[in-house]
Amino acid sequence: MGQKKSKKSAGTPFSDALRVGEGFLLSDLDPRATPAFDGDKSDGEEALADADDEIDDLQERLYANGQSGGTQKVLLLIQGLDTAGKGGIMRHVVGAVDPQGTEITAFKSPTQEELDHPFLWRIRKALPEAGMIGVFDRSHYEDVLIVRVEELVEPAVWARRYSTINEFEQSLVDDDTTLIKVMLHISHEEQGERLAERLERPDKFWKYNPGDIDTRLQWDAYMQAYQDIMDKTSTEHAPWFVVPADRKWYARLAVQQLLREHLAALDLEWPPADFDVTKEQKRLKKTTR
Repeated sequence: MGQKKSKKSAGTPFSDALRVGEGFLLSDLDPRATPAFDGDKSDGEEALADADDEIDDLQERLYANGQSGGTQKVLLLIQGLDTAGKGGIMRHVVGAVDPQGTEITAFKSPTQEELDHPFLWRIRKALPEAGMIGVFDRSHYEDVLIVRVEELVEPAVWARRYSTINEFEQSLVDDDTTLIKVMLHISHEEQGERLAERLERPDKFWKYNPGDIDTRLQWDAYMQAYQDIMDKTSTEHAPWFVVPADRKWYARLAVQQLLREHLAALDLEWPPADFDVTKEQKRLKKTTR
């Protein structure tokens, strides 16, 4: 499986350029930057399309191995504030992948049943099976974001969850899950422009939620909550990748490339036949009229 490099690639893997390391500061990252890519919008859209065939091949290998007794699976987790582009990722990146091997779960406000269980209960129910790519639109990290900023639980409760999350994610990795944790990082100014567009265009009204303004008013608190997530849960076994999201085309390309790089790193071969190929060829030949 050869890696097709974009003609505008900066030469650095997206996984290296976007990975959260020691000393990472969210405030230092330019939301309009394009790490690991030197091209413009048209170049990015071309690169996005060019990678489709390789990702199709990689996903099919994963699915085929899962159908043949393999244990590998992938979980792509997307976090970001409102308007950061999660929907576009689902349409343009995940939507381009074979739906047979993909499961998308959008985590909304928890139901009463979910609230009656530990916070990871609904997450465990949605984990991908062998051979599948699971995609989380929001995730268990809402339980150290919204509940913290909105003061839905006591600080002592959400503070304990960081270590619980780290242990949970280690168990996923131990169970042959490739975990790709992505935060879409949008600027305050860009979010304002996207919200304004939703209020100006009738075809965008359905996307607007008055609660988005309430969240926006607590911008600094959310940024601090996200910084603490990076500090406490970007681990060697499950690192975070922060994607600048002011340029929608770049965010889509970056997430696609993160998925491609992680799938390629699995280095999966096609599963061998569990039948006598020569015998079946002879049997098939006998059916020719």
